[in-house]
Amino acid sequence: MKMKTLARMMPILAVAAATGEASAAGFQLLEQNASGIGNAYAGSAAVAENASTIYFNPAGMTQLKDREFSAGIAVVRPSFRFANENSSAGALTSTGNGGDAGSTGFLPNLYASWALNKDLYVGLGIGAPFGLKTEYDNPWIGGAQSVRFEIKTVNINPSVAYRVNEKVSIGAGINWQRIDVDYTRVLGTNSAPLGVTVPFPLNTSTGTFSANDSTWGWNAGALFTLSETTKVGVSYRSKMRYTVKGDLTVQGPYAPLNAARSGPANATVELPDVFVLSVVQQLDPRWTMMGDISWTGWSSIPQVDIMRAVGTNPAQTLDTHFRDTWRFALGSNYRLNDTVKLRFGVAYDQTPVRSDQHRLVSLPDSNRTWLTTGAQIKVNPSSAVDLGVAYIKAGESHIDNNQSPLRGYVKGVYDARVWILGAQYSMAF
Repeated sequence: MKMKTLARMMPILAVAAATGEASAAGFQLLEQNASGIGNAYAGSAAVAENASTIYFNPAGMTQLKDREFSAGIAVVRPSFRFANENSSAGALTSTGNGGDAGSTGFLPNLYASWALNKDLYVGLGIGAPFGLKTEYDNPWIGGAQSVRFEIKTVNINPSVAYRVNEKVSIGAGINWQRIDVDYTRVLGTNSAPLGVTVPFPLNTSTGTFSANDSTWGWNAGALFTLSETTKVGVSYRSKMRYTVKGDLTVQGPYAPLNAARSGPANATVELPDVFVLSVVQQLDPRWTMMGDISWTGWSSIPQVDIMRAVGTNPAQTLDTHFRDTWRFALGSNYRLNDTVKLRFGVAYDQTPVRSDQHRLVSLPDSNRTWLTTGAQIKVNPSSAVDLGVAYIKAGESHIDNNQSPLRGYVKGVYDARVWILGAQYSMAF
């Protein structure tokens, strides 16, 4: 009965997992479980305490019982508020700070693992590893650079793990991943058809690029049990290369402009690979410490060219100039009693944005500090509920992005922060 219920839930989770809000630096989403939130995801590749290890390190399945199931959801509420410092809308007439560009996102996840024998395990995970949504209120002085930018992904991850011996386990998986992109901005002065005078202000027209694609990647990991109290995990997730295809649609009061600038379009982007090194150390029967060092290859996105189906020049180029980044996390667990375990964590998350000049209004990112706590409650010997909360404070992020006269000059300061609430139910049977 339980396996039939799980089978019915999987397609629902596959659709729902596509909606997300950036919480880690860049637009990476770490919220692949709720049990890790309380520890700021420290020890993610070595903990292996429920089926969500399928995402963080598939080798961890060898530490689980014969059949395990885990389902959870994280509610992410980012806030991005802009304070203007002599910005200019260029040839447009837009004004205003755009309100709060953040909005609430929901990130469900689902995992199941099965032991085929005492050393060989298989599993399946569903989640959303990347996501972003920034949307500014009208009026907004940076509207010619971006009004709304949304990235949604869903990742389906079949995996296998093998226990080599009592000290070493290895695991690997394949990943089918889909991405959907929606990007809207106010039109700039280069958007009028040649030789045509537009009888309306161009800031009454918008251009929207909507596209999607799917691709394949892989992940692998190893888990080393150095002693009864010490585990070390390493994991790697591959790059994911997309050529998103869709339509560039112009909407506004002037029909010839709409027709001349609308049509098929595409863009190529390579989402980054990720390497994680984790350690878990049990200090005594009550206290456990864990640490994480992770590297993300954001330099795979130096820029994004949005190309029309006809022509060789980009309709627009997003100059990201991303750099590779590091993340450091430290966490602890305190076993209060046989029923309740308390979690604590802190992390430093480096932004891929190189400079104020390359910070985008669609991604006003900066270095982030995580402060987290949570608890695990044992419902019975074979099931548990995890709850977690995280407060992420981004450093003051300055922007000095000059795209005048076509898309204006945005100069100012962002105040950014993120709240995350997570819940997860795990069981073994």
